[in-house]
Amino acid sequence: MDRHYLQKPHSENRKDEEEGEAEAVIIGGMVLDIHATPSTPPNPRTTTPGKVRYAAGGVARNIAECVSKLGTNPFMISALGLDMAGSHSIPYPSNHNTTSKLVTKVSNPTGNLLLEYWKSTGLSTKGIRMGNEIETPVVSIVFDTEGEPAAAVASVESLERFLTPNWIQQFKSNLASAPIVIVDSNLSPLALKASCKLATEVGTPVWFEPVSVSKSRRIVSIVKYITFASPNEDELIAMANALSPKRKFSPIHKQTLTITSLFQQLKPAISILLEKGIKVVILTLGSKGVLLCYKKDFAFHYPISPKGNKRLREKINVVCPPDRFSGGGVVHFPAVSRAAVARLTGAGDCLVGGAVAAVCSGLDLMQSVAVGIATAKAAVEVETNVPFEFNLEKITEDARSVYLGAKVVFCPSML
Repeated sequence: MDRHYLQKPHSENRKDEEEGEAEAVIIGGMVLDIHATPSTPPNPRTTTPGKVRYAAGGVARNIAECVSKLGTNPFMISALGLDMAGSHSIPYPSNHNTTSKLVTKVSNPTGNLLLEYWKSTGLSTKGIRMGNEIETPVVSIVFDTEGEPAAAVASVESLERFLTPNWIQQFKSNLASAPIVIVDSNLSPLALKASCKLATEVGTPVWFEPVSVSKSRRIVSIVKYITFASPNEDELIAMANALSPKRKFSPIHKQTLTITSLFQQLKPAISILLEKGIKVVILTLGSKGVLLCYKKDFAFHYPISPKGNKRLREKINVVCPPDRFSGGGVVHFPAVSRAAVARLTGAGDCLVGGAVAAVCSGLDLMQSVAVGIATAKAAVEVETNVPFEFNLEKITEDARSVYLGAKVVFCPSML
């Protein structure tokens, strides 16, 4: 394998993860995505020519795969069915010259499709509950001609039914040894609270990924446990409304606003999340980049002996000197402007995955956000939710561009 490419190598014996030594624990959905891409703008009440593909998906699953391909060891806690016989599988090539075409296989269960990456790399499946009684979660997405989701239907009820607090409780040692736990809001409210409470009891910070506007409101019962949250603008508004029902926050039209004006309009909603206990809000703004918001008294204890990707840490430290910003406040990180967009569905998940992998590798919060944005850029340039592999040189170059372009928008006294 070219030394400039990042992809988790196959391992026959991954005892470190089985014994609770994963660098990140990720709890949430493993989902079969059905992607429908029209060749022309679709019309209602009729079919439209285009392409339909299967893809391994699920917010938590996408994050875990991304974390792994960036050289950090994830432990996945989820639930999968063995029910639906499918006809497609997704290969995970061992070298970067392999193209991203789908390969047809006969009678391959959907659960096996979603486990393909784990099997190909030797990652543990110990935390993934499987059984014939579980219906594999499925999301069907119809895109517009620009690669944006136009409509989607999610069938993930079995995830809430079978990914239970009792199942999660079995992996307390994994949570205790990890520097960070990521939860997505596909979890039932009970499982979500159990996960966050368990992580807090063992002293592990929690990253909350809202998943969708409707499910982002599940923040209400767990807000006091959350260190990091990564909403987009619509999820931010929904979370603020749920946390402060006496106030009414409305979405804004951000296309023509400067970053400073945008923050001024979003500041009341951001402040609600920080006031309710969330330590860091990583607000994703699509092509406008990311707003990183945190209070001046925030202090995150990074891994003393990071077990993540040493090469990533060394390269990023050279081009993105640590401790560039300190003291809290709001920092704007631009998006990478030269991305050749193919599809946008995996961008947010890979942003989180990139940032989490960077944190686990010993990089600071600012550096980690820059790596996350660089990783998201790689994701939008491919048809799959997560690229088959990451080019370390490109990630480093793009992270440098983002990091050096970051600017303080407001000082701590403004929050």
